[in-house]
Amino acid sequence: MSKILVTGAAGFIGFHVAQALLDRGETVVGLDNLNDYYDVNLKLSRLTQLDRSNFEFHKLDLADRQRMEDLFAQHQFDRVVHLAAQAGVRYSIQNPHTYVDSNVVGFLHILEGCRRQQVQHLVYASSSSVYGANRTIPFSIDQSVDHPISLYAATKKANELMAHTYSHLYDIPTTGLRFFTVYGPWGRPDMALFSFAKAILEGRSIDVFNYGKMRRDFTYIDDIVDGVLRVLDCIPQTHSEVTAIDPNYSSAPYQLYNIGNNQPVELLHFIEVLEASLGIAARKNFLPLQPGDVLETYADITDLQQAVGFVPKVSIEAGIPEFVRWYRSYYNLELAQPRTFLLSA
Repeated sequence: MSKILVTGAAGFIGFHVAQALLDRGETVVGLDNLNDYYDVNLKLSRLTQLDRSNFEFHKLDLADRQRMEDLFAQHQFDRVVHLAAQAGVRYSIQNPHTYVDSNVVGFLHILEGCRRQQVQHLVYASSSSVYGANRTIPFSIDQSVDHPISLYAATKKANELMAHTYSHLYDIPTTGLRFFTVYGPWGRPDMALFSFAKAILEGRSIDVFNYGKMRRDFTYIDDIVDGVLRVLDCIPQTHSEVTAIDPNYSSAPYQLYNIGNNQPVELLHFIEVLEASLGIAARKNFLPLQPGDVLETYADITDLQQAVGFVPKVSIEAGIPEFVRWYRSYYNLELAQPRTFLLSA
């Protein structure tokens, strides 16, 4: 058994990863600042699911340098899964300082803790948003990501650069995962599936940006967790024979992967599946593309498949009904009268 630090343990992905690590017998120390970016009660409810003898929780802000140093001094972590961040592309436009504090300064404190303890492996969350203005589909880790179109994306690109620096200077194995639109039970209220379901059930219209013509590589949470655990157990090695550095190959013990469903879905079809799962038709408010949004995300996951055998298994036709079942149960909602919807191909 290992002792593993999971940051963002009260968050969507962090909660599920911590739960899976506990299930396989690891000792998990969870960290979260429990901020009010969205409903704190949902975060607390997730934490109650983690209440086990091999779990310890710390309410702590990543940007608090002294307390982060104290945390690493108190525990000898074998591995670190860093999933805490200030999320949200649109929110970063209105609150830029929050993103730098959490995603850049906070990540530096994680790297410094890992350096002092020489942890076996740091796995951290990047994002598909780093591809920014890139128009080459599917997105490959070999492509340039030098043109982000949101500050959130820029902070995630900064994380990748900072991780490589620490891998190179201090021989710390680091792996970055570029997540592609994660959804599922216990999801975030600010993301499309959650906010759409809430609005539809309350009889309100939903805002459909770019008139529904965006495509996203929606990835179910169970597939994400499977990938994170596989990567955590696959520690990058130093490659002395590598002389040229490209976005994913370096002499340092450093790795980057896309982690997505590898099957982009048009937003309108995503909404159709949600309507069918809820048994209610949505009233749609069609709007133009918003600043910071990209038209399409599509993950090339070849490298991740080859490295750890990652294969996504859950389609939106299977995943969205699972989310709806959780949502109705969590909020104690009665089932609506079933209706039949014809789904487009």
